[in-house]
Amino acid sequence: MMRKIIVMSLFFVTFLSQCEKKESIEGLWIVKNVSMGDQEVTPNGRWTRFNSDQTQESGNGWYRHSYGSWELNPENSELSIVNTNGLKDSNAPFKVSINGNEMMWERTEEGQPLRVKLERSKELPSILADEGMGLWKLESAQGDGSFFEKSAGEDAIGILFLKWDRRFMIGTQKGRVDGVYNVHGHKPEIELIPYGEQYKRSFWNMEIRENVLTLKLLNSDSTVTRTFKRIYEFPQ
Repeated sequence: MMRKIIVMSLFFVTFLSQCEKKESIEGLWIVKNVSMGDQEVTPNGRWTRFNSDQTQESGNGWYRHSYGSWELNPENSELSIVNTNGLKDSNAPFKVSINGNEMMWERTEEGQPLRVKLERSKELPSILADEGMGLWKLESAQGDGSFFEKSAGEDAIGILFLKWDRRFMIGTQKGRVDGVYNVHGHKPEIELIPYGEQYKRSFWNMEIRENVLTLKLLNSDSTVTRTFKRIYEFPQ
């Protein structure tokens, strides 16, 4: 009888330990949806990681941009996050609820209800800024616009090199253009900011499918597109 009691006790301890671990906030979470009032304001590839030593870090895509500490009050399930390299959060703590691999944060900001839905993950998400890094060769060009000629083909000289440090290099028949680029945090848009005064900054819709990059110029009265294919060495 005593042996059965010991076995059952061990079973319940193991079961409760698993449940506690399952409902723990610790681990990597991906932000799936953010709504403020009646508007959706979900950032691309946002994630946060809660460590067992009460430290936390967060970022977008493969880029970590915030770090600090966290505290979850077990009595009222209120979560406080402090970013050591960020601004002070003057809002009330988040009210947290966890259901398996899903978590919900809720609080009021600027007089409106804010809801953040997160999901457990084992890997960091990728965003367009991550997927776009690398070397691209011009395949086709449509419309008049900055960079590259209207027609392209196998003999066309046109490359776009998006570097990890957010600098770019464009090589064309006319020469080389260098600058910096930004990928929008909420929309599939890339901003190219060339050095010097020869070219102005421009904004492009950005789409990547099966190693094909398509850029469509925004704020233009006519259609201007540039299509590239990923390559792994500079053309000779």
